[in-house]
Amino acid sequence: MKNKYILIPLLVLILTSGSCKKFVIEEPQTALTEEEVFKSLDNIEPLVLGLYTSWRNTKKDRGGFVFTLGTDEAQQGAYQVQTDDRQAGLDRYNGFLTASSSALAQQWDSRWPVIAAAARVVYSLGFNTEEGERKNTILGEASFIRAALTFEVSQYWGEIPLIDQAKFAEYGTRRQPLPLVYSTIISDLQNAIKFLPDTQSDKRRATKGAAIALLGKVYLYAPIASEARDFTKAREQFELLVNSGRYALVNNYADLWDPSKPNTTESIYEFQFTNVNPDNNQTQWQMGSRSLAEIDQYCFFGGYDLMVPTTYCYSDVADGGVWENGDVRKNLSIRYDFTYKGKKPVLNPSFGGDELDPHVKKYEDPRTEGTLSFWLSGKNIFYLRYADILLCYAETLNETGNTAKAVEIVNTTVRRRAWGGNLPADQMWSAGLSSDQFRTKIMDERMRELCFEGWRRMDLIRTGKLVELAKLRNKWTRESGTIQSFHNLYPIPLQEIKQNSDLTESDQNPGYSNQ
Repeated sequence: MKNKYILIPLLVLILTSGSCKKFVIEEPQTALTEEEVFKSLDNIEPLVLGLYTSWRNTKKDRGGFVFTLGTDEAQQGAYQVQTDDRQAGLDRYNGFLTASSSALAQQWDSRWPVIAAAARVVYSLGFNTEEGERKNTILGEASFIRAALTFEVSQYWGEIPLIDQAKFAEYGTRRQPLPLVYSTIISDLQNAIKFLPDTQSDKRRATKGAAIALLGKVYLYAPIASEARDFTKAREQFELLVNSGRYALVNNYADLWDPSKPNTTESIYEFQFTNVNPDNNQTQWQMGSRSLAEIDQYCFFGGYDLMVPTTYCYSDVADGGVWENGDVRKNLSIRYDFTYKGKKPVLNPSFGGDELDPHVKKYEDPRTEGTLSFWLSGKNIFYLRYADILLCYAETLNETGNTAKAVEIVNTTVRRRAWGGNLPADQMWSAGLSSDQFRTKIMDERMRELCFEGWRRMDLIRTGKLVELAKLRNKWTRESGTIQSFHNLYPIPLQEIKQNSDLTESDQNPGYSNQ
């Protein structure tokens, strides 16, 4: 039987939650066949724009930052931990981090409909007989989105289903081995590189550079078991970007967090938001201080402490933390002063006690001050930016035998900017660093440059440091003392096990029960 399909049901489908299998086999009952809808690019292009919106929306509110919890970079505020044991499990790695975790199920559910819809676009373009650049661009975009989300889900859950209509009879919605998962991600990104344009006037839409950057990161971040980790191939992708001349660091680090200066030369891809619902992101709602929210909902740095920096992430090197003297990124990334309208707030004893400890500053949206609730925060959120690529490039140089050049790149680009364009001699990394010394230093540098931008858990997993450093630096993980190596992956959500007939209870990730 031909699939039944039309525009509105697809958009509804994208925004619905449930088992990943549902989005592959469900047949919306409409008047048009899929072939009839996809015979026109005028019908397909709005669907792809809808995919961008749905992908962007996985980064809204708490959903965009759940994966950063439980790391050495960020943790939940004390009130959050004290009032929600199940959510607290994300930091405590205890008996509440289970397959029935609603916090994790929400993230799983929000991504699969976008993956499935992107896969359907890729497959159904085969019905379309139009030719030309427009069709190729749409194919590249759908391939890029599917790859980006498949990569993210696999990083956190390991072996996952692969959604490919052309191979549904072969794959079903079973979990697939990592070599197949990553070869598929790489193939999608190679197609995206082939078909995407160098520039897009609509900043919601991906470019060739974004696909190259992500492919480089996939080669760098792929688990060893995937057989896809390849430092040489990663370096080659990053070199393409570095040598292209298309991207450059902004001179002033503060400009990156100024909402009046979106989509700079440093931006390879960023999610577009505004202060108007539904295009706001509510990020500040989760990042700000409850003490300020208690005073004034229009205080732009108020919020509810979902994610706060760890002590290591907000402290100076002299105090056992990560920050070096003179680094301008410290006070632009983290809020230390909570003085508001000339007054310092007082801790409410019924709260958790850390509401006036340092908080995340990068996502504060001063445009809301005095006029809009901080729920309407709407600064753009970076996905790929050039500073990240430079640090990744330096890593691959170190891993392929050129540590001295890796040191030079870090010193002359990212670190030089961090000291306002004039890196002091005592802050320069030595060209004589060993490979192991460089590996240690680059992890701290990535925290300083990229804290709270969504890469830390992946960085810890790929370097084998999640258990060691989270247990050392995350207050709740340390207190619990229950983190183990199997926590490098999250549990497959219980409703997926129950609803997906291609999965059995034995498909659960090791270490977790189906409770």
